[in-house]
Amino acid sequence: MAQDQPVAALVVALTGELAPAVYSINRLRPECLCFVVPESEKALVETDVQPRISQLPRRWDWVLLSDAEHFPSCYQTISRSLPAMLRAWEIDPGALVVDMTGATASMAGALLLAAMPFTSRIVSLVGLKEGREGETVDLEGRERLWVSINPWDEAAEGARREAFELFNRGAFVGAAAVFRRIETRVSGGQKPLYRAFADLADGYDLWERFHHRQAWEKLKSAVKAIEMASLFGGPPGLKGVIPAIKANAGFLEKLVLDPAEVKELLAFDLLAHAGRRLQVAHDTEAAMRALVRALEAFAQHRLFKHYRIKTWDVQPEQLPEALRDTCLSCYLEDIDGKYVLPAQAQFRVLAALDDPIGHSFAREWPAMKPLLNAANHAVLGRGAETVKAERVQQLFTVVIKLSNTGDASLPKFPTLKME
Repeated sequence: MAQDQPVAALVVALTGELAPAVYSINRLRPECLCFVVPESEKALVETDVQPRISQLPRRWDWVLLSDAEHFPSCYQTISRSLPAMLRAWEIDPGALVVDMTGATASMAGALLLAAMPFTSRIVSLVGLKEGREGETVDLEGRERLWVSINPWDEAAEGARREAFELFNRGAFVGAAAVFRRIETRVSGGQKPLYRAFADLADGYDLWERFHHRQAWEKLKSAVKAIEMASLFGGPPGLKGVIPAIKANAGFLEKLVLDPAEVKELLAFDLLAHAGRRLQVAHDTEAAMRALVRALEAFAQHRLFKHYRIKTWDVQPEQLPEALRDTCLSCYLEDIDGKYVLPAQAQFRVLAALDDPIGHSFAREWPAMKPLLNAANHAVLGRGAETVKAERVQQLFTVVIKLSNTGDASLPKFPTLKME
């Protein structure tokens, strides 16, 4: 008799013929074994099956059915018993093998539904018939086919669709969890692809939390694996997403490797983040907070790059003479004893230095004033009023104009599609 590698857990459905069950158990040598049988046949299993098992499992148990031909009662009994049993046995997702050979139609349907989250392999012994594929085995003088399939190789498409939808809504943690769940269940050749998708979701989650270097590393490894998978086919539309991921990885590379104390791309990253918070997550509070920070980041970079002024450690003598007294009297930070320019003061300094972005700020100030006032009164500002989406969008438009930011300057997260 052929032998597979020992399995962690095996569930065997039985209704009468015992030899196929004995064959499966001796071939798979499970560490944990569960019989799903009608109540009337428990004694038969104890007397005619267990003594013929060549290697006794470490644990075993029963799921006893009152009516093997009645689907509702079968499903109720199995779904209430089997998952708890597998958790108690500490069986990892995908490690369960299910033998359907002796199952009635009702038992098979109920067992498949209840075991689907745990199994990545279903086996059965069936009669020889033209068109059927499997391994021919001799069972008590009669040839049969040993058939082994992984239902997740087909079911993965539906789960992948769920993960893609989560990803596209910015729910990267949830998407990564679904991708990893699929990875544990699909057959070996598909595992690298879903591991890459999980890394991709992890990378974008890290990016949304401004862990830029870790995000860059994740995206680099993910895009290589996705490219490799695309060479062998992969899901429809897989190749189309690669350029966007590469562009994002390139943006992160420039941001991470920029040695400057004030990184130019940070302002663009913050502006794009604010857009996603508004348009994808519909989180107006976070969007407004990121938008105000992006506005400041543009001024910080301009002051540092062109005038070597550090807004978090201003030397008063660097400022135009008209603003020095204000700096000395108003901008001393109690925490670290340094002079720190607030955002609006940064633009006033730029205007006093005859810088174009400072003059633009002065021109846009009448439009910006009520919007920044709304930001101050927001819950994540200094108030208790939920900021409205239209206010955030209006300020977003003003910041785009003020910074002269083109659409191509902002990183765009990819959309995963099922085509």
